[in-house]
Amino acid sequence: MTNDPKTTDEELALIDRYWRAANYLSVGQIYLMDNPLLREPLKAEHVKPRLLGHWGTTPGLNFVYAHLNRIIRARDADILYICGPGHGGPGMVANTYLEGTYSEIYPEVGEDAAGLKRLFQQFSFPGGIPSHAAPETPGSIHEGGELGYALVHAYGAAFDNPDLVVACVVGDGEAETGPLAAAWHSNKFLSPVRDGTVLPILHLNGYKIANPTVLARLPDAELAHLFTGYGYDPLFVEGSDPQAMHRDMAAALDTAFDRIAAIRQAAKDDPARRPRWPMIVLRSPKGWTGPKEVDGKVVENHWRSHQVPVSECRSNAAHRDILEAWMRSYGPEDLFDAGGRLRPELRALAPNGTRRMGASPHANGGLLRRELHTPDIRDYAVAVDRPGAAEAQATKVLGDYLRDVIRLNAAESNFRVFGPDETASNRLGSVFEATDRAWMAETLPTDDHLAPEGRVMEVLSEHLCQGWLEGYLLTGRHGFFSCYEAFIHIVDSMFNQHAKWLKVSRELPWRKPVSSLNYLLTSHVWRQDHNGFSHQDPGFVDLVANKGADIVRVYLPPDANTLLWVGDHCLKTWNRINVIVAGKQPAPQWLTMEAAVAHCEAGLGIWDWAGTEEGLDPDVVMACAGDVPTMETLAAVDFLREALPNLRIRVVNVVDLMTLQSPQHHPHGIADEAFDRIFSRDRPVVFAYHGYPYLIHRLVYKRTNHPNVHVRGFVEEGTTTTPFDMAVMNGLDRYHLAIEAIGRLPALGEAAEPVVAGLKRKLDEHHAYVREHGEDMPEIRDWKWRAV
Repeated sequence: MTNDPKTTDEELALIDRYWRAANYLSVGQIYLMDNPLLREPLKAEHVKPRLLGHWGTTPGLNFVYAHLNRIIRARDADILYICGPGHGGPGMVANTYLEGTYSEIYPEVGEDAAGLKRLFQQFSFPGGIPSHAAPETPGSIHEGGELGYALVHAYGAAFDNPDLVVACVVGDGEAETGPLAAAWHSNKFLSPVRDGTVLPILHLNGYKIANPTVLARLPDAELAHLFTGYGYDPLFVEGSDPQAMHRDMAAALDTAFDRIAAIRQAAKDDPARRPRWPMIVLRSPKGWTGPKEVDGKVVENHWRSHQVPVSECRSNAAHRDILEAWMRSYGPEDLFDAGGRLRPELRALAPNGTRRMGASPHANGGLLRRELHTPDIRDYAVAVDRPGAAEAQATKVLGDYLRDVIRLNAAESNFRVFGPDETASNRLGSVFEATDRAWMAETLPTDDHLAPEGRVMEVLSEHLCQGWLEGYLLTGRHGFFSCYEAFIHIVDSMFNQHAKWLKVSRELPWRKPVSSLNYLLTSHVWRQDHNGFSHQDPGFVDLVANKGADIVRVYLPPDANTLLWVGDHCLKTWNRINVIVAGKQPAPQWLTMEAAVAHCEAGLGIWDWAGTEEGLDPDVVMACAGDVPTMETLAAVDFLREALPNLRIRVVNVVDLMTLQSPQHHPHGIADEAFDRIFSRDRPVVFAYHGYPYLIHRLVYKRTNHPNVHVRGFVEEGTTTTPFDMAVMNGLDRYHLAIEAIGRLPALGEAAEPVVAGLKRKLDEHHAYVREHGEDMPEIRDWKWRAV
């Protein structure tokens, strides 16, 4: 590229000094705890005893940041910077410090020599800050542990943000991950009219931790074909000479922003045409400007520069000399004045106010978040004249509600539904009465509900759905993610990182609350009988329960009205991860809307209408959590009421799983006194649970009556079979539950023997029937709750 007339040699020289300042601060953070401006020769005690951090990617990140600052000032651009190589934390901290954002948020890290000392010492230091981009880092919505998710987060941030440019640096190591490879296709969902722009900057520095990277070893022609095939217009900037690289990067960014402006202008006439967005391929040496060699081994432009290039600076004088020469090569006296402040001509290169990337409100989405408009759930209530008489599809009813959430928030454009090609399958198809699926690729006359302005995000990648939603939420909007229960595990690590982000963010007063991440897990284990064993796994809830108690919530609504309350409640929360598990098949409806509201607000409770206590202590407690476990429990109770009419049965239903914990472990937990009142202190409890049984034991293990709690749930038995046979295979069916209850009541004596024998005969009849007819027995299919 030739020198662009928009950028003078004087400007480039200043940008180079600014870049050197960022590099200096980055090295200082990794190594020093004193003598931050090298006003005296470097001594062992100036060096940290433990050297932690990542240098290799950092100079490239600093280079991009400095040039984006020029673009912001020249074009008044609104840019959010996403640092894909999250371990480039030293660079993110250095740049937000240079622009003044860091000291505004953390006044104790001032813009002077004392502040520099504190900036250096706190990095990767006990009581300080992490080594990577983290919630503590201004301007960041992307955690250092989220390898492979940078680009999908960038697109999530750009949706419905038409004036925003998201500059996303993609490391060539993370570019080898599956989620990142899929994320390139996000451009097929980005509208140049309604959405913002994502500018990917693929940073090829050649190496990951200990090996070369795949993309860095491809020739430019092959890379150009690859990204042209993805639908991008790649621009190449490559080399190691700083002067030439500054000139070429400035020209590439000007070209990219000119093309972005042209795309947006053209979209006014043809909004449905999919544009070819620009991207930049940046080749620079790993560990650029660092030591060339250490102990006779190549460091710069090699994987040895990945973390700490000179590792024994405290104990080895020769290493300390290398470090000192390295840091002095940046000319700190040319960058900072006598008081340790960045020289004014360099400070002038940073944008002002919220145009600074570290101060972007999009990186602190709670500042932009507006409350969601929601309809009254009573408008969607299923009429329940008596328990079990009506049937409904719970998620279909919720879909009607979500349709109207979309309508009510159409003007704000701040709510989207996400899912991997399963919105209709999961019975949420009513949303298509209000919107379409977002789609910028080719459409055919036979296509169904595809449009550039669609608000349903469907792609057959749970990674993309999760990442888009995270980026959307973290920049101040609202969303809802539905997925088959078994395959939500694909995003286990993404959930994990988001939960950690929220936990830390809640402890930072300057981070404002963002909307909760809401999952609906449906097509669940008990109704995946047609797809078979591979689709039968309820274990995501177990992973969720491991997270911080103030972050996660798990709901198992037993019918449509309770699902309506739960869905409405979750959409109105913030700084949470809410997991809702509900079936999509027609099922009995148990509670009126008024009863459902009261039940959900309590989180759990005794269903007096189902039990036979009549004011006395129960002989047995039949507890349940989940829609199928609830139905099977009530069917078991129905049988026991008729077979053993003198048996005193209490029925307990749990909607909010976290209520089972004590208040000391979770804010929704109920007190021991309340738990004992509901579950009794000494009576057997037969607990039918949606998932793996051990989780219930883990939640209640400190309760008084825990020794008498006997949990039945999914025990990793399954196949392609009938719905009821799935329950039988795992011992969660009505017959096994009734046998379990009787077996825990030795006082029944011989009177119970014929009842148990009859139940076992029913199991034998079932076994034979389904294998002959391929469907469940009529008495199972047609069962209705009979008791009044």
